[in-house]
Amino acid sequence: MGMDTDGLLWRHLTTLPAFRALLRAVEATFYQGLPWPRPILDVGCGDGHFAAHAFAEPLDVGLDPWWAPLREARVWSGHRLLIAADGAHIPFASERFGSAVSNSVLEHIPHVDAVLREVHRVLRPGAPFGVTVPNHRFTRYLSLARGLERIGLTRVADAYRRAFNRISRHVRTDPPEVWQARFERAGFHVRQRRDYFSPTALALLEWGHAYGLPSWLLKQGTGRWLVTSARWNVAWLHRWLRRYVRHPEHPQGAYTFFLLERR
Repeated sequence: MGMDTDGLLWRHLTTLPAFRALLRAVEATFYQGLPWPRPILDVGCGDGHFAAHAFAEPLDVGLDPWWAPLREARVWSGHRLLIAADGAHIPFASERFGSAVSNSVLEHIPHVDAVLREVHRVLRPGAPFGVTVPNHRFTRYLSLARGLERIGLTRVADAYRRAFNRISRHVRTDPPEVWQARFERAGFHVRQRRDYFSPTALALLEWGHAYGLPSWLLKQGTGRWLVTSARWNVAWLHRWLRRYVRHPEHPQGAYTFFLLERR
């Protein structure tokens, strides 16, 4: 299931706005070269774009509670089967799956502990579970908030951080230690914990939301993020951003990848 990092960035840049493509391409690198025994469960598959572009072959089951993104996921064909269901009530027998992934999903779920217990139930003993989540540095290192703090506008900075979290639909951005304790309570062993997405990369993501507005408007009208998926259209972006994908880890990273193992 491995892909080269430049290829991952091309696949995302030619189908997504640049700020989202950067984050997803970086996240995709962590799943490469690891064994994912089948059948594979994708918890919170959303529109299916990530699975279709991060893995060389379709995942077995994509699970999401919302119909609209699942309809779009059918177009990307990143899953062999799509199921509309809450992650706390997975409609499969215990120990059904050989592995699972959940990419930038758990931070959006209020009842995350119930979801983790349910994923534990449907995984076989020893099964790997790959997870990415934002951590406490996500809001701490927002560039505009840090700039406001430097000129003494601490309350405005805090308000901006809260607003950006709302825009991102985050329920929580906990430190990696808190996430790890949560996973362990649910019955998982943490095999890897890797922080990624530097403060500079986070600033690109932050400001990219504003520059990505034309892409959002295009998506509403045509169903496509970009006017053309030709490489020449994003070649300059690829040259600029590939350093972040080639070297994704950072000690002050705003996100954390966990490779868990079902005990």
